Amino acid sequence: MKRTISYIKQWCRDWYSVFGQEMKQIFSDSGVLVIFFLAGLAYPVLYGFIYGNSSVDDMPVAIVDHCGSPGSREFTRKLDATRELHIACTCADMGEAERLMQQRKVKGIVMIPADFEEKIASAEQATVSTYADMSSFLYYKNLTMGVNMVMLDTMHSIQASRFYAAGYGKEDVSRLVQPVRYEENLPYNRNFAYNIFFLSAVLLLVIQQTMFYGMSMLTGTMREEKRSISVLPVSLKGRGLSRTVAGRGAAYWLIYMGIGVYVAVLTPWMFGMPRNCSFREILVLLLFYVSACVVFSLTFSSLVRRRETVFVLFLFMSPVCLFLTGFSWPESSFPGFWKAFSYLFPSTFAVKAFINMNTAGAGLSMAAPQLAALTVQIIVYYILSCMIVFTENRLKSRHPGRLLR
Repeated sequence: MKRTISYIKQWCRDWYSVFGQEMKQIFSDSGVLVIFFLAGLAYPVLYGFIYGNSSVDDMPVAIVDHCGSPGSREFTRKLDATRELHIACTCADMGEAERLMQQRKVKGIVMIPADFEEKIASAEQATVSTYADMSSFLYYKNLTMGVNMVMLDTMHSIQASRFYAAGYGKEDVSRLVQPVRYEENLPYNRNFAYNIFFLSAVLLLVIQQTMFYGMSMLTGTMREEKRSISVLPVSLKGRGLSRTVAGRGAAYWLIYMGIGVYVAVLTPWMFGMPRNCSFREILVLLLFYVSACVVFSLTFSSLVRRRETVFVLFLFMSPVCLFLTGFSWPESSFPGFWKAFSYLFPSTFAVKAFINMNTAGAGLSMAAPQLAALTVQIIVYYILSCMIVFTENRLKSRHPGRLLR
């Protein structure tokens, strides 16, 4: 019993020694501090301000009506009545409309051809052309949604008038035009707000990416200074893999639990994003996610040999990791390789859980598959981190100059 207590005390002392040494290295590197605290705290707010205007109402568009018929004028009136679009100008030709778009006075053009009314009257398919300012996705979304809704409404009106002309009664026409009644219900994003769509994925990704880049920068610096990242304390005499990995990881875990609460709780609150789960549930998710990010970063940062490598990784990996979360493209449509590749990153599972919980109101039980996946990652990456410490120390003891070339 005494030996067990003595071992526990020694384990704790060694763990604290490694923890303190890692914290000292973190706070003595200004570049790491910039990534951890400036980037980790500023990026969520910066993204929030950039995408704060999450929806565009009454977007100015130009109409080019080559038809000039009652039907085309009714189509134009309905476009102006939508929430998405405002008919700012009526142009005589496309040249005038294009000049207005180049001058940024309108964000889109709707062109109604001369045979619009004629084709409808002859039961042929009529076309309406749209041209969007692609400097913003929101402009394209508004123009597409507004025109599509008016086209559907116009189509139903045309069908109803033809059925009335054929002698059908009002109830029969209603059933024929709309055989299945539907009611639009968008409980999680009623305004199609882009910040809810985008920030829910980006916020948690900031935690993983800044932690990994900061840790990789610190690792690259140690490599350049001819120091090994995995040398065990002298007092351990080559033993103590678990306390070394746990001590190093605890330093990052402590810092990023605070940053995680700021990112996942305070930032959505500051920008009015929905919060449909309790703080306790978000905290449980962060416990799993931050732990997975720590061992993930410990494992893969060991591959970094130069400090500047971090900037290359930032440019290459951040968009890939964001796309692999599945927030903008369904995971079921991923090619097999990319679907398997996405399982390497904690963000793949944490972002799904966060969106389901914070936006859709799912509880921890609904996020159980993602939490289970994060648990597997914690175990696997922890073992790999211990193996890296063991391997580097073994190689260093046998070939002192091998790891330092």
